[in-house]
Amino acid sequence: MKKLHHHCLRSLAALSAMAACLALPAGASAMTPAEATAAVQSLLGSAQYKAMAAYLDQDHDRIVEQNIALQQVPAPTFEEGAKAKLFAQFMQEAGLSTTIDEAGNVLALWKGRDSKAGKADVHVVGAHLDTVFGRDVDLSIQREGTRLIAPGILDDSRGLAALLAIVRAMKHAGVQTHDDLLFVATVGEEGMGDLRGVKQLFLHSEYKDRIRSAVMVDTGSPDQVVAQAAGSKRYEVHYKGPGGHSYRAFGIVSPMYALGAAMGEIGRLKTPKGTTYSIGLIGGGTSINSIPDDAWMQVDMRSASQPDLAALEAEFLKLIAAPVAAENQARSTQSGSISMQYKLVGDRPAGSTAADQRIVQIALAASGSQGWPARVASASTDANLPMSLNIPAVTVASGVGSLNHSTKEYLDIEKGQSVRALQVTLISILDAGRMVTGGR
Repeated sequence: MKKLHHHCLRSLAALSAMAACLALPAGASAMTPAEATAAVQSLLGSAQYKAMAAYLDQDHDRIVEQNIALQQVPAPTFEEGAKAKLFAQFMQEAGLSTTIDEAGNVLALWKGRDSKAGKADVHVVGAHLDTVFGRDVDLSIQREGTRLIAPGILDDSRGLAALLAIVRAMKHAGVQTHDDLLFVATVGEEGMGDLRGVKQLFLHSEYKDRIRSAVMVDTGSPDQVVAQAAGSKRYEVHYKGPGGHSYRAFGIVSPMYALGAAMGEIGRLKTPKGTTYSIGLIGGGTSINSIPDDAWMQVDMRSASQPDLAALEAEFLKLIAAPVAAENQARSTQSGSISMQYKLVGDRPAGSTAADQRIVQIALAASGSQGWPARVASASTDANLPMSLNIPAVTVASGVGSLNHSTKEYLDIEKGQSVRALQVTLISILDAGRMVTGGR
């Protein structure tokens, strides 16, 4: 069994190296659980908050309707345009003007009281447009009691519907915040999208130097606050050879044997706790009676630890090279030899927001205030990118559901818990922008 060793670490990606040198941005601050609980309780006791909570309750049917309307629009990664237009329409109806940036993100700016000449601090509130499902997947909804069962009904159509609901509630209550809130519907969060939406936002947009925190809305578990970002490296590896007839060319080198040998070695890797890998897709060949001229695999590696992820990547790159020489020695190269090509097709940085940071403690206290004693969790979400840049960020729930990425994905729309889950998001957003007591 192979083991990973830290001495085989490669240098980290330039982005992560740069982030490691950055100080926490202005606005990052520590907070104790008791202080967070007190802050949340104070917010809950305000007249404006009570007005927002009551509005969410009254608005519940429309929230569900918009959730369904958004889910019904196919939005495979790289094909989010139609859903972006519908979300933009809904956001404009909610009272905020929208723009769609060059990546395809929908942006809607809530201007804070301290906004002067575009120099106010900005706090991102995001949910993603894309789903893991192709256009051929049936998006029909099944109902079982209070559950809606359908691909994408939770991840992340619920997050998008929550953003719209919260803007309406804030408008209704006449809320004003000190800082700007940038509501964003992002592209490319899933699969091979490689976080392209948030990479555009945090690295290239006009707001990039003003963003001070991020609350991402993308989970059906209000008992969890994602503050640890599991980074990932994704590779596509091809073994190529001359190919030939399975009978007449028998004995020549085969890319498929090289691929199989590599897969076997990868499957024997041992990794530290919290570091994982998976060969998700394989392919190659033209027919059952042909020796392939190409065999390939796509591999996903993840870890919340950037050093452990780098160690796994380094070992993986060594392993995939070894079968080339072995196959060329094992069989005839008279018609040609085996070669190997690989490319990095996904690079999600790891990171974390310290548990004592205000944004984390407020999110935990928000969940607790609504009946879910929460814990800090690890996942791969749009929050990976800000965390990797040392920008305080969390991912929180706005609904209750599970079985994400399956055709049995569900969202429970029982009104009581549904509204309570929305308030978990609302509290985190209001604290990020620092609601001005007394409103407009």
